[in-house]
Amino acid sequence: MNEAQPQNHHPDETGPSRRSVLWTAGAAGAGLGLGGLTAGPAAAAAPRAAGPSTTAAAPSAKGKTMIGVPFERRSTVRVAIIGLGNRGGSMIDLFLAVPGVRVVALCDPVKEKTARAARKVTNAGQPAPAVYTNGDHDFERLCRRGDLDFVYVATPWDLHFEMAKAAMLHGKHVGVECPVALRMEELWKLVDLSERTRRHCMQLENCCYARNEMRVLRMAHAGLFGELLHGAGAYLHDLRDLMFDPTYYEGPWRRLWHTRLRGDLYPTHGFGPVANYMDINRGDRAVRISSIGTPALGLAAYRKDHMPPNDPSWKESYVGSDRTISLVQTAKGRVIRLEHDVSTPHPYSRINSLGGTKGVFEDYPARIYLEPDQGNDEWGDFSRYTQWDHWLWKEHTNPPGGHDGMDYMLVFRLMQCMRLGLVPDFDVYDAATWTAPVPLSDRSIRANGAPQEIPDFTRGLWKRARPGVDSEKPEE
Repeated sequence: MNEAQPQNHHPDETGPSRRSVLWTAGAAGAGLGLGGLTAGPAAAAAPRAAGPSTTAAAPSAKGKTMIGVPFERRSTVRVAIIGLGNRGGSMIDLFLAVPGVRVVALCDPVKEKTARAARKVTNAGQPAPAVYTNGDHDFERLCRRGDLDFVYVATPWDLHFEMAKAAMLHGKHVGVECPVALRMEELWKLVDLSERTRRHCMQLENCCYARNEMRVLRMAHAGLFGELLHGAGAYLHDLRDLMFDPTYYEGPWRRLWHTRLRGDLYPTHGFGPVANYMDINRGDRAVRISSIGTPALGLAAYRKDHMPPNDPSWKESYVGSDRTISLVQTAKGRVIRLEHDVSTPHPYSRINSLGGTKGVFEDYPARIYLEPDQGNDEWGDFSRYTQWDHWLWKEHTNPPGGHDGMDYMLVFRLMQCMRLGLVPDFDVYDAATWTAPVPLSDRSIRANGAPQEIPDFTRGLWKRARPGVDSEKPEE
């Protein structure tokens, strides 16, 4: 996959305003703290020093499961977008490109961004959207609207939980950029809210819809890799210049997380696709994670070489490991390796590998070794396996938008499920599972790599096989 263009390979959401950044930064420093990111009544149980760990007890369900619950069928999906920076400001183009979707409302305290997005809506031939620009909490007023079906959240990470909560409490399905939340108790609250309100809350992980990932997924489910044994995923992306750029993000919110957490800040790009390969929450589940991390040197070194002595960043002390490496074990004994590094020089990679008893796939560059296709101890050509492309990629051979089309595939498929009244490809249980490594990897690193239990957010229903991203093409 070609991800060399800056405008296409940065899936990170930008914030609503500098005032919001200051507010959330102060909250994190004063009230949330590192303990607040990992502890809480619904957090995973404390690790044991040695031996296998038991699963953490799940809190009592607040409602019936959302597993297998379809959307309500509708002819037009009415969408609101909260956050119109780098991510939201580009994703609006894809919502407008999908038939049967109307962008009804927009929210961002930066009025220029909201106005620019509103012009895109009218230029696409749709009625002028309602705009919400009155401060950092105007999203609450947006969520009270009665003419919305889906709320898309693309704001700084601190705000994701509150915005998803507000959307569900006001009867809207919600999709959130990565990560869906940052604290274990917040992940449980989102699960409980989804079940109680009967609204879907989804981690909109675009990498699950990349062409290579979807091809490997179908090959894995067809048995070409044999019995699955191991996989790996990552977010290895040199963001140093962007994190210190005063204009790319709306303030320093992204960089400031490196002053708070030592763990994997962005696990879902790697974890989501591998979880799909292994049917996590659909016959297997992630049970524990062990993480280690390097010293935090990269951002300080970059600052020394590139930032003037009066820059505000000189007041920051970085603790986030330059590279974190986590091992996740599943109930079936499989192993998933996750890596994160955004503060040292290296080419972009999500690693994206899968191995089983019949062979292995590795990405960046894409290569494959399968028996009996290969037997000469040399990698095979992955392009020979195009017949295993997902139907989405066969139907949309040249999709618009960033990230080589996977953003469009995500939006198209989600909107299709909502129009046709289908079960979404992933749900709140996947969102919580894929995001859990954020707080748990930090906890593990601070405990010298001690394993941390990953809660069973499905409350035992992971044992049931069920469909996911490897979907069948529906009848329109």
